[in-house]
Amino acid sequence: MATKKVTITLDESLVEALAGAAEEEGIPLSRLVAGAAERELRLRAGRAVIQEWQAEHGTFTPEELAAARADLAAADAEYLSSPRASAA
Repeated sequence: MATKKVTITLDESLVEALAGAAEEEGIPLSRLVAGAAERELRLRAGRAVIQEWQAEHGTFTPEELAAARADLAAADAEYLSSPRASAA
């Protein structure tokens, strides 16, 4: 994968917190920041898909939202109880 060096300006306390988090994870600061940027882009793409679906089918009902939240909570609980999650 090609990389490009860029310069960004962040609050000093944020940089310190990010550097500490990267150190805890044993990864370079740039990898931590890139991961955060990638997550943001995935969230934006997901929101766009939801908006497109709702434009075609209508907004989600409170019942649909509750069911989705329950499904997400169950998936989180399953992941957090798995050996893979505890090894991470």
